Amino acid sequence: MKTAQAWRLRMKDMQILPAPRHRAHLKKPTWIIVLVSLVCVFLICAYIYPPHNSAACYVFSSNGCNGFSQWMPPPPSREFTDDEIASRVVIRDILNMPPVQSKNPKIAFMYLTPGSLPFEKLWDKFFHGHEGRFSVYVHASKDKPVHFSRFFVNREIRSDKVVWGKISMVDAERRLLANALKDPDNQHFVLLSDSCVPLHHFDYVYNYLMYTNVSFIDCFEDPGPHGTGRYSEHMLPEVEKADFRKGAQWFTMKRQHAVVVMADNLYYKKFREYCKPGMDGRNCYSDEHYLPTFFHMLDPSGIANWSVTHVDWSEGKWHPKSYRAQDITYQLMRNITLIEDSVHVTSDERKEIQVRTCLWNGMRRPCYLFGRKFMPETLDNLMELFSNYTSI
Repeated sequence: MKTAQAWRLRMKDMQILPAPRHRAHLKKPTWIIVLVSLVCVFLICAYIYPPHNSAACYVFSSNGCNGFSQWMPPPPSREFTDDEIASRVVIRDILNMPPVQSKNPKIAFMYLTPGSLPFEKLWDKFFHGHEGRFSVYVHASKDKPVHFSRFFVNREIRSDKVVWGKISMVDAERRLLANALKDPDNQHFVLLSDSCVPLHHFDYVYNYLMYTNVSFIDCFEDPGPHGTGRYSEHMLPEVEKADFRKGAQWFTMKRQHAVVVMADNLYYKKFREYCKPGMDGRNCYSDEHYLPTFFHMLDPSGIANWSVTHVDWSEGKWHPKSYRAQDITYQLMRNITLIEDSVHVTSDERKEIQVRTCLWNGMRRPCYLFGRKFMPETLDNLMELFSNYTSI
């Protein structure tokens, strides 16, 4: 009886419990969707119309505008012309071809000179004992050279008139490359002037060039009047202002790059027609812009962006410092051979100094193998000091 009464009491208590409540359906987070949409629209607008104020840039990234642009997708590139497509296909295939194998790889030393070479005796000393590991080509644009070294006898190629600052300078470079490419053993190509001298012994130069993975073509961006200020919009669409570069004409390049230069017609024609003194009120010099711009556009990772030929521009004149006989000391030559940083200075009002560490296959090495601009009167002093300053 007590058990039944207790059971009834428990049932009564259960009836007192409130009935379970049905939860109402959650409202859609409309405000979150609206907020996300607004943020997306804001970011898209910021990408299309990027802020130029540095404070606004830092809203997005501690790195400023550059940092913001790095994680945004690149804008669509323009459509190439038919000529560009054809040219780039040829160049790409040449660069992707395996290098020509040679049992006797040589360096082609190509001299661009008005006539006789004042340092031929010094180069004879440099080449002596290394026969079969180099070739010599001389482009004498004015007078037939008189030779003192057996290495230079009968090494002239068919030459033509060369005018400083005009496309004929580039034509002479291409003429030298074409003749040197006829020898399949030539694997690296060096362009030198009549005022150039060697800074190291032959073995050092040979190993430096033969075992590198790049061509030593000078290339840097100069926003000033002597850089992009020389650009002409007539070069569009193939050559854009953002790609226009500057550099010294004295290069060394591996065989594949030499073939690419000879294969190019499209970009060469742009510089021939629209990069010349007096063009649209500008003085554009093809020998300072054609190769730097060409390789920056088509194989930027394949060049070192500095020249292995040293020149001193510290005097701030139109032409580099000329070394006289009294300048030539062991300490001067030694100092030049030990330089490990390449320096460029922009031509705008800022005169920005751009310093690049010279890396040879990823390792820090001296930048320069050759030097210019040495006057003929320095020959005797250089001959006397050669074995000392080239000892490293």
